[in-house]
Amino acid sequence: MDAFEASANVPREEFAFDHRPETDQSFENALEKARAGNRLDVDDAIELLTTGSDTEGIDLQRKEQVLEAADRRRAEVVGEEVTFVANINNNVTTACNVGCLFCNFKDAAQRFEADYEGENAGFTKTPEQSRDIVADAVDRGVYEVTSVSGLHPAFALDEEHREILEAKTESLAEAGELNYKPPEEYDDDPGTYVEQMKAMSATGAHVHSMTPEEAYHARRGTDWSYVEVFERLKDAGLDSVPGTAAEILVDEVREVICPGKVGADEWVEAMTAAAEVGLDTTATIMYGHVENEAHRAMHLDRIRDLQEETGAITEFVPLSFIHHDTPLKERGMVEAGATTDEDELMIAVSRLFLDNVDHIQSSWVKYGDTQGLKMLNCGADDFMGTILSEEITKRAGGDYGEFRSFQEYVDMIRSIGRVPVERSTDYEQRRVIDDEADVGPKLGSEADGTPLL
Repeated sequence: MDAFEASANVPREEFAFDHRPETDQSFENALEKARAGNRLDVDDAIELLTTGSDTEGIDLQRKEQVLEAADRRRAEVVGEEVTFVANINNNVTTACNVGCLFCNFKDAAQRFEADYEGENAGFTKTPEQSRDIVADAVDRGVYEVTSVSGLHPAFALDEEHREILEAKTESLAEAGELNYKPPEEYDDDPGTYVEQMKAMSATGAHVHSMTPEEAYHARRGTDWSYVEVFERLKDAGLDSVPGTAAEILVDEVREVICPGKVGADEWVEAMTAAAEVGLDTTATIMYGHVENEAHRAMHLDRIRDLQEETGAITEFVPLSFIHHDTPLKERGMVEAGATTDEDELMIAVSRLFLDNVDHIQSSWVKYGDTQGLKMLNCGADDFMGTILSEEITKRAGGDYGEFRSFQEYVDMIRSIGRVPVERSTDYEQRRVIDDEADVGPKLGSEADGTPLL
């Protein structure tokens, strides 16, 4: 019996996983290693995440000790600055057939077909529409566009890739296996990935796009390597790669929550290839669903190993699972997401474990303003960006907003006694924001300090 079969309406700790949050280490030893700045191992991380695997639940006094150690490490590594970026989300399409159980962002791709007679609340943007959206944002001072999309069957890497796919999909069986249908079968044509990259980069914005899952989709049906795919995308305007689609990098968890997605090893292979062609990357963890603390610790270990090999990861982003409107909740496989205590420990242990990643992000989209600020005292030092449009968390039932102005950032960061700093995507450009009354972005090509409203 696999973990899915054993999972009918049961709490996380009762899933039939091989990996369990049990160690021969003690919490006290793990905490001492963390305080001393020694490199932690997986057992240490489990002890810190659980506040002791020998006891039930989270010990609040021990939790505060972990948070204190992480906050001290944060101050040693990056000081008192809290960074943020002027960015916009431009997700191209919600059409997707992968069927991840944690996701309510996607819409079944057949609903986008021209002859579909039912309702469709999703969207697909043409390259021209993407260019216009990003151009408008750049005019307002934004300089980064983040684009993470569903795996639309008509999406191909470029025209050469489309020719290969069309030659291989003469039968319905082959088309289904490759998840490909020609654009003319849909109301809206997403174009190719290369066309979308060119469109979004046309006005000089930094394009942060093409997750490992999208890169897999962009090479399906070929013998192309991930290196070749990312080289073509980079030539088209791609600047950096978001390390989403990671979820939990342990395959026994992925088999439950996203069996149609790439496995953990292939995710790492794609991220390594992106770094090999000179693209910066980020990395994420999506936690608080069916996994346990052992899986979270193992995930951190894979991220640290990846950074050892590539040195390309600019930030690590813990993403707390929003459960409300997802198949995992609807099927009774989860009753809730992570607790606040778990959220705080995830941020803290990420800071303590990932000794080769400088920046840990607090996501106000996931945590909200008050708790997002609290995370900045638990080890985080980056506070996301202006966003302007956010659809993934919203569709999963998230309660928080889609936009954060620079003035709001400044006010919130100063309220906890820290220093607000505008940054570029790669953290290479930084601007400490002084006491001016109205503030806006200044690091972009069209950014002149005009407030974003």
